[in-house]
Amino acid sequence: MKPIQEFLSDLAALDVKLWADGTNLRCNAPQGVITSEIRAQLSDRKAEIIKFLQGSHFEIIPRSPRNNQPLPLSWAQERLWFLNQLEGASATYNIPATVSITGNLDINALEQALSEIVHRHEILRTSIQTVNGRPIQIIHPEITINIKLVDLQQLLNPQRETFLEQQIQLEAITPFDLENAPLIRFSLFQSSTRKYVLLLTMHHIISDGWSMGIFISELSSLYQAFCAGEPSPLPELPLQYADFAVWQRQWLSGVVLETQLNYWRSQLHGVPSLLQLPTDRPRPAVQTYNGRTQIFRLNRDLTQKLQSLSSESGTTLFMTLLAAFATLLYRYSGQSDILLGTPIANRNRSEIESLIGFFVNTLVLKTNFEDNPSFQKLLTQVRETTLHAYEHQDVPLEQVVEALKPERSLSHSPLFQVMFGLQNLPINEIELPDITLTQLETENTIAKFDLTLLISETEQELVGSWEYNTDLFDGSSIERMAAHFHNLLSAIVENPSTTVGELPLLSAAERHQLLVEWNDTASEYAIDKCIHQLFESQVEKTPDAVAVVFENQQLTYRELNQKANQLAHHLQTLGVKPEFLVGICVERSLEMVVGLLGILKAGGAYLPLDPHYPPERLSYMLADAGVEILLTQQDLLSSLSSHPARVICLDTDWPTIAQHSHENLDVAVCADNLVYVIYTSGSTGQPKGVMNTHRGIHNRLLWMQQSYPLTSSDRILQKTPFSFDVSVWEFFWPLLTGARIVVALPEAHKDSAYLVNLISQQQITTVHFVPSMLQVFLQEAKVENCSCLRRVFCSGEALPFELTQNFFDKIECELHNLYGPTEAAIDVTYWPCQPQANLHIVPIGRPISNTQIYILDANQQPVPIGVPGELYIGGDGLARGYLNRPELTQEKFIPNPFSHAKSERLYKTGDLARYLTDGNIEYLGRIDNQVKIRGFRIELGEIEAVLNTHPQIQQTVVITTEDINSNKRLVAYVVKSDDSITTNQLREFLKQKLPEYMIPGTFVSLDTIPLTPNGKIDKKALHHNYKMRHLYYNYPLTVPVLLSKPMMVELKVLN
Repeated sequence: MKPIQEFLSDLAALDVKLWADGTNLRCNAPQGVITSEIRAQLSDRKAEIIKFLQGSHFEIIPRSPRNNQPLPLSWAQERLWFLNQLEGASATYNIPATVSITGNLDINALEQALSEIVHRHEILRTSIQTVNGRPIQIIHPEITINIKLVDLQQLLNPQRETFLEQQIQLEAITPFDLENAPLIRFSLFQSSTRKYVLLLTMHHIISDGWSMGIFISELSSLYQAFCAGEPSPLPELPLQYADFAVWQRQWLSGVVLETQLNYWRSQLHGVPSLLQLPTDRPRPAVQTYNGRTQIFRLNRDLTQKLQSLSSESGTTLFMTLLAAFATLLYRYSGQSDILLGTPIANRNRSEIESLIGFFVNTLVLKTNFEDNPSFQKLLTQVRETTLHAYEHQDVPLEQVVEALKPERSLSHSPLFQVMFGLQNLPINEIELPDITLTQLETENTIAKFDLTLLISETEQELVGSWEYNTDLFDGSSIERMAAHFHNLLSAIVENPSTTVGELPLLSAAERHQLLVEWNDTASEYAIDKCIHQLFESQVEKTPDAVAVVFENQQLTYRELNQKANQLAHHLQTLGVKPEFLVGICVERSLEMVVGLLGILKAGGAYLPLDPHYPPERLSYMLADAGVEILLTQQDLLSSLSSHPARVICLDTDWPTIAQHSHENLDVAVCADNLVYVIYTSGSTGQPKGVMNTHRGIHNRLLWMQQSYPLTSSDRILQKTPFSFDVSVWEFFWPLLTGARIVVALPEAHKDSAYLVNLISQQQITTVHFVPSMLQVFLQEAKVENCSCLRRVFCSGEALPFELTQNFFDKIECELHNLYGPTEAAIDVTYWPCQPQANLHIVPIGRPISNTQIYILDANQQPVPIGVPGELYIGGDGLARGYLNRPELTQEKFIPNPFSHAKSERLYKTGDLARYLTDGNIEYLGRIDNQVKIRGFRIELGEIEAVLNTHPQIQQTVVITTEDINSNKRLVAYVVKSDDSITTNQLREFLKQKLPEYMIPGTFVSLDTIPLTPNGKIDKKALHHNYKMRHLYYNYPLTVPVLLSKPMMVELKVLN
């Protein structure tokens, strides 16, 4: 036989409540929990149980004298009073109830019954006054209760129903004045001689859900008695709520309080301050309480299976549903620690069970999902967590919050933002003499939290109520969430040993939509053609059309083709063939275009080397790629000295090159051969080369021509550095379509005034900007002269909505947002921007031709619509992999789990995205430590790795911040071993190893790098540090006088 404590603990786990009532043992338990075996043990051990319960209780709560001494509020009441003081009068904490009454109602008996309840319970005659800044309870000796009777019988039915619905809503949202009793209201609406609706509203500071049950029960007993002319049958209350409040403050102190608080400190240490559920709108700066409710049902079969699983697992239905709901939130948020609030009646003493008052407490239950446990293991964890929380349920939530001191925000509640509860469904219908009372479900327009799921048990099924904040969520999103919860529960009962990350959320139809329908992008094209061959076909069509212009120089299609052929023949004599990598380091010029085409025509692939990169970086790329032939210009030789490659100068060596044939070559190159290798930033401190094929670029350029057809009248500005893949379409798209390339001067892509003039002079029709450069471009005084533009493409960074609207205000032409990494042939999704769009974001759109996009969670399961996940790319545009990096290639290019063809792969982008309801995709940022600034892809780890090689630097963290125009900037935080090192010295050190765009604009010296409680780098603290410095350095010296003292102290420390 188990020890008594262990036996009672097991019963508590089954939600069985026991209490001693003199020599009687009372019991309350969910339906079906008390088996014959448990019943027998309760009977056999009755005396032992009663002795234990009576011995474990403290003294009975005493009555407090009513001697005009101030009566304090309970801890829970004080929190609501504080919120009322902070936010002003509000209906957020109203508790409304609507009761339909059918039959011959005795209004006098009803009024008498209501008056008696108010008389019995002091709390219903209590107001809250503030004395010397502290709240106290004022109990009023008598309060007259008059029911407000409204006769609706004169109104026609549709009008009557509408008016009644309006009154119900108005009553629910009408606030109370806490200083004026009673904090309870009654209204009675009569729609016919036998039909009434009673509206009952109480403020939460005097009531809770359990209290409403007491109120209805007492109302039933008293109404029956008064109808029969009998006195009240109810026994006198043992004490009042004010007695409990006084006792609670005395008892819950010292060792008792500290013991319970220590548990919560330990349990909730270092937890996240916010559950990052995906929302349909940004979170308001100040929390709102606008709400709505949706109802869903779990059928009898699923309900019974959940009950069976709970019984077999030694848990309660509450624990099983809580674990499942936490799993849903884990899958939606991706956070490993899920914190949920759950209400607990907090009436674990017999003398307070019959009282109306605010007793309910909220427990914060943490569920941990690290290591992807099975649901069965998770259920064990939830059982232990819940039981321990029950043992420490006395300490009010507000004191837990005060003890933990979490990061506070006006935009959300502290510790948790989602509530969960399981309750027995209240009796919906009560039969009394000549009348029937039926509780009505009414539309709730208030949400105390982001989301609350309350599940009620009926005899047949489970009924769920989803209360949600309408400023955060759309009804359709909650509807999907409820469906996913249902799917999750169905999967759990079928196989609880499945890991939580693999439990299916999606229906078969949703899965088909995400994986198949929205990836139906198949489009036929000549897959055997290479890029230079497509160019040669265009030369035959328009040989005398101008192909490329640079300053006062130009080449026709025939001339460009002939020069490229001469170079190609020359390169072939040097051994260039398919898969042969040729380096090209030239300034933007005609030679650049000739060089690229010549390499491709020889069968080779080009490696672009920006002459403005540091020599050390260029040397690394040449060595890493094993370049044997390098095309350059005479003026650049000095920066390319340390390498073994054979050098060909496209300017001074041209007389030799020109001796070769200008006829097209016949080279055995195919679509799967390399077309170029472009190096991108690498997290190890060294860049990595991405290998792209002719097939991927062909597909990409053909899609672009089909979507945005160029003609011979189009002029495309080539201004992107050729070491970035946007340059690929700037070069080759016009050359495949008979359009004209206009090449900008070297480094002129940074000069917005020059670009405005060039676009106007050359009548450019098509141009690309990274968003940050587009913003600068639009600020140019003469930008209206660029009316020749037909289409502008943006990519490389997130495109702000405000920037698109500014664009349409300034320029009348198309604006397109493209997205894609270097590893997938330039761009993989597209979105046409619209002026005055209702959608206040700029999506990245849908996949281009022959491309598949998957948004997956950490377990490579497709995420639901609206839920963030990592974006994976499949299809013809995928790069071959990383040059000489087979391990990294295997890590980033994985087999496609949704394809039957073993050869198909997916690329893990590291980008966070989510599907919108219409199938378009919203980009949300990076998962890892990579950022894009002015279109340049930067691994912050690469900058950190280089800085950490400096002998006088101990530790470095690089972050990005945004200025007031939303432009990203790099900030380096350094811990120095020698204070003599200056910012300029660090900047010069980096310039020897990194390109200019990777040099932080700001360097901040710290004694130590701040860490979170979990020992991780505290990025929030660093961002706050930067903002404070920015505030100080960007305001005149007189401004700090206006700042608060704590802020002044921080500024002084920071400076």
